[in-house]
Amino acid sequence: MAPRPTFSLTMQLLCLAFSMLTLVCSAFNSHDYSDALQKSILFFEGQRSGKLPSNQRLSWRGNSGLSDGSSYHVDLLGGYYDAGDNVKFGLPMAFTTTLLAWSVIEFGSSMPGQIDNARAAIRWSTDYLLKAATATPNTLYVQVGDPNMDHRCWERPEDMDTPRNVYKVSTQNPGSDVAAETAAALAAASIVFKNSDPSYSTKLLQTAMKVFDFADRYRGSYSDSLSSVVCPFYCSYSGYHDELLWGASWIHRASQDNSYLAYIQSNGHTMGADEDDYSFSWDDKRVGTKVLLSKGFLDKSVQEFQLYKVHSDNYICSLVPGTSSFQAQYTPGGLLYKASESNLQYVTTTAFLLLTYAKYLGSNGGIASCGTSTVTAENLISLAKKQVDYILGQNPAKMSYMVGFGEKYPQHVHHRGSSLPSVHAHPDHIACNDGFNYLKSGSPNPNVLTGAILGGPDNRDSFSDDRNNYQQSEPATYINAPFIGALAFFAAQ
Repeated sequence: MAPRPTFSLTMQLLCLAFSMLTLVCSAFNSHDYSDALQKSILFFEGQRSGKLPSNQRLSWRGNSGLSDGSSYHVDLLGGYYDAGDNVKFGLPMAFTTTLLAWSVIEFGSSMPGQIDNARAAIRWSTDYLLKAATATPNTLYVQVGDPNMDHRCWERPEDMDTPRNVYKVSTQNPGSDVAAETAAALAAASIVFKNSDPSYSTKLLQTAMKVFDFADRYRGSYSDSLSSVVCPFYCSYSGYHDELLWGASWIHRASQDNSYLAYIQSNGHTMGADEDDYSFSWDDKRVGTKVLLSKGFLDKSVQEFQLYKVHSDNYICSLVPGTSSFQAQYTPGGLLYKASESNLQYVTTTAFLLLTYAKYLGSNGGIASCGTSTVTAENLISLAKKQVDYILGQNPAKMSYMVGFGEKYPQHVHHRGSSLPSVHAHPDHIACNDGFNYLKSGSPNPNVLTGAILGGPDNRDSFSDDRNNYQQSEPATYINAPFIGALAFFAAQ
């Protein structure tokens, strides 16, 4: 990696002056962003479940979950562990996949050296989601592993001996939220593979349509159907209407089928389109849907989508200091702050939406209207860059919150496989309770979970590099997924 430039006092003063003019001084160049991009994609190899391929690059991992689904006579090998545990949760996995695909759709042309790896990261998930969606008619398998039992152990995924129970939603026990998000993931991925693998793309889109129909026809929240095993881990707090609109929007973009346009027009008002919401996450898709649909108005002047442009502007204006609509909270060091637990998930989704909306606006000569003031695409890029640079180390702690990037990054990651000796270094089984010695250890993780972005610092820019402090030190796939798009954008600048 290129050496960091040393900033003189004069340069620091210039940066301070420039920041007052809303320009951004950065310690990073395109080489740094490219390095971070490569690592952020590599992280997904550390989260893989199933039989690892011969080209697996994160070599300290081994095969795991090889019998997933077998006791239920269904093949559920593959997919991703969501974070530092060994459960395959369907809702965050599908959202991760949608955001990985969206990153490639918008910014894939800026990641030529990593596009194959990015597609492989998507396909590792879509192969699994296809199996989960097609194994049994009118059924979607949405989780593998009992999270309550899993969280009582500190075990490598290769050693798992906790119950690998399988959970599903069906016509009798619906899960419109997780099903519609799965449909969104398959539809978005179908766009990614349209040119490189047309037959796979077609299969993804056809399955997305079937899963969406199931989600819409048999309505209900999976939190009600599977409450004890999905709550409080990934409860659908926002309900399922946001996912239905999100899923329909992605299928429309992938298929250009006017029936989905009609669905959006008929249901938008009752599915959150009239509500302004200011966070975008695995749970709440409203603002992401508005940004996605605003493209239809900006590109083609579809008047029915003007509403989404207005609401997207409201969201954008809420983030920009100095506008009449500003309401976001930033730390003293300049980091967007939304929650005490895993705050960086909101930062990476926000940075991605800022850049995506900037792209949509820039392609059409548009601006975001903030009352009597306006915000340009350049303003959005500048704000996104501050968030990206903060994560990579331009912050009060001078710490990168991406593992393996920069000179200083967290060493005590809340992640079972990373914190325990590799199966290659320690082939003997490490039992459920024996692993807690490693959780409590003050030693750095023996395996570097390269590219993982952690939960991040608190509202005062303070970070505790402590494996037990999962709120700050745990990675997650849905933190990394949108960051890939953001990094690709800046790598190309």
